[in-house]
Formats: sequence, structure tokens, C-alpha cells
Amino acid sequence: MLAEVVSLFADGAEAAFETATGWPGIGLIFTYSFLIAFALPGPSEVVLVAPLDLGLPGWTHMALIMLVSATGKALGSVFAFHIGQEAKEAGPIVRWLRRSRFDVIEWSENRTVEIARKYGYAGMALALCVPFFPDTISIYAFAILEEDYGKFAAATFVGSLGRLVVTLVIGAAAVTLF
Repeated sequence: MLAEVVSLFADGAEAAFETATGWPGIGLIFTYSFLIAFALPGPSEVVLVAPLDLGLPGWTHMALIMLVSATGKALGSVFAFHIGQEAKEAGPIVRWLRRSRFDVIEWSENRTVEIARKYGYAGMALALCVPFFPDTISIYAFAILEEDYGKFAAATFVGSLGRLVVTLVIGAAAVTLF
């Protein structure tokens, strides 16, 4: 039931980005990015296609979207971090993820734990730079291993911003080639 509600919300949020205009759309981007850090499945990159008409130059418009999204995801990750700290004790989130349809949790845990141990917060930021990979799993895996809220939020912000930059570069390259 919860998974169905989350899926419906994610589908609705993605559809909302296609019609979001003006400054209220910035609030939608923040909210979606906050929620994608700990609850929503789906790509965080969808915020880049929001047709906001803010009356700003193109680069300023895109920079604002990216900064708002990265800030929302960083704050959402702090919430996920807190849940992860609690999961160390009770483990309900991990149990729920293990029961999910895909065995992504085990693969992601192994890779994320390896990256976290080897590279720390820089590794987390790099892991979050991978476009179209589910953020939630990486965030929870790091949240269970780490203990510093500020560094965790900073790494999530940098990684989220990096992901959006990588996505724009790949998109620009694809447009240039075709």
C-alpha cells in the first residue's frame, strides 16, 4: 500500500514538473528534491526539464533550479540520515528495502559501503553524481555508516549538484551529436 502511494505521488510529481511555471515551481522542485532523498523512487534529474518561466537568463534559470534541488536533497538527506541513525537500532528501513522487488539493496550496500569506507564523504558525493541511479539507497547506506550530520548534508549537496551538472553535460553532448 505504501509503495503504491509513493509511486502515485512520484508519477504525479513528474507530471507536475512538465507543467510547473513561475516561482511556485521552485517550491515544487525543492519539495520533490527533499522527498526524493528519503522516500520517493524515481530520477532526481527530472527537475532539469521543469519549464519554469522566471524571467531570468538561461544560465541563471538553470543554476537556480540546480541550487534549489541540491539544497532540497541535502535537507532531505539529513532527514534520511536521522532515520538511518535510528535504523542502526531497529532496522525497519533496511528490512523494507530488502523485501522490495529488486535485489538492488544488497548490490548497492556492498558498493556503497566499499566506497564509504575507502573514500568517506568524498566517495558519497561521487556516488551521488551518477545520473539516474536511485539516490535513496545510497543515502541510506551512507547514513547507516556515518555519524556527522553537517558533513553528510554537505556531501549530499555537492553530489546532487554534481549529478545535475553531469546530466546537463551528457544532455548537451547528446544534443550536439544529434
